[in-house]
Amino acid sequence: MKQITISEVGPRDGLQSVDTILSTEGKLTWIEAEYGAGVREIEVGSFVSQTLLPQMADTAAVVKGARRHTDLVIAVLVPNVRGCEAALEAGAHKISIPLSLSETHSLKNVRRDHAQMLEEIAACQALVSQVPEADRPCFEVGLATAFGCTIEGAVDEAFVIDMAARVLEMGVAEVGLSDTTGMGNPAQLERLVTGIWQRCGESRLTGVHLHNTRGQGLANALRAVELGITTLDSSLGGLGGCPFAPGASGNIVTEDLVFMLASMGYSTGIDLEALLAVRHQVAALLPEEEWFGFTASAGLPKHFEKMPMREAS
Repeated sequence: MKQITISEVGPRDGLQSVDTILSTEGKLTWIEAEYGAGVREIEVGSFVSQTLLPQMADTAAVVKGARRHTDLVIAVLVPNVRGCEAALEAGAHKISIPLSLSETHSLKNVRRDHAQMLEEIAACQALVSQVPEADRPCFEVGLATAFGCTIEGAVDEAFVIDMAARVLEMGVAEVGLSDTTGMGNPAQLERLVTGIWQRCGESRLTGVHLHNTRGQGLANALRAVELGITTLDSSLGGLGGCPFAPGASGNIVTEDLVFMLASMGYSTGIDLEALLAVRHQVAALLPEEEWFGFTASAGLPKHFEKMPMREAS
């Protein structure tokens, strides 16, 4: 049976988008609670400038604290080779670097144009390849604004596929599709996924990062799973967005995503009732922030039971 991995991005994507600066202890409490609910991949932070994002200043400490769980995949985001060096030193298992297909967004987000970002990616790949294979983290390029940009508008799909092929030819382990601005729809997602698969191979794209800005998040997630995508990013309570993309609001709500998949019989390994309890626990740590999600508000239906798991079609 094909397992669907839910990669929780709240401690990174969620916290970078809110005013509250959660303590290291608070972040590790969040991670510990989600681990207890069955989540086995968590993006715990990003190695970025503390001046730009003070919320992420303690990412190295968070990575080291989270490593106590040997079966937890600890993911981080890095904007450049310096961040990649820090991620390797801290011991992250998965390192993602954003390559925004909108050059305007790239300049605002990481202060680099496409040519400069390709140089950073090549330098990061060279660093990662020096790590012994048994300890080598997965290095992923996140294709940001792949579905459109709030600044530039439409992004050419052929260009997305070309850039995916270009970075994979550098030796990068895989690419991820990111709907940074929440502009995507299921038909567009299918074209991009199948286009990259046909050009590069299915094993080189296994995950998507989707936002729910216009209410399309779960529809896009469902289409991704139906196609064969096995990793979906989401955020507890729907926290998140991109500070450098105007109008780019929250991620898919982890609780709603898990409910949808569980009710359809897909296996995620996550205990939904425990996850809802985690939501209340973390919300208490962030009392000033707005939380989203229908499942938490409505509660589980009386007849809800996890159906027998089936292989994803």
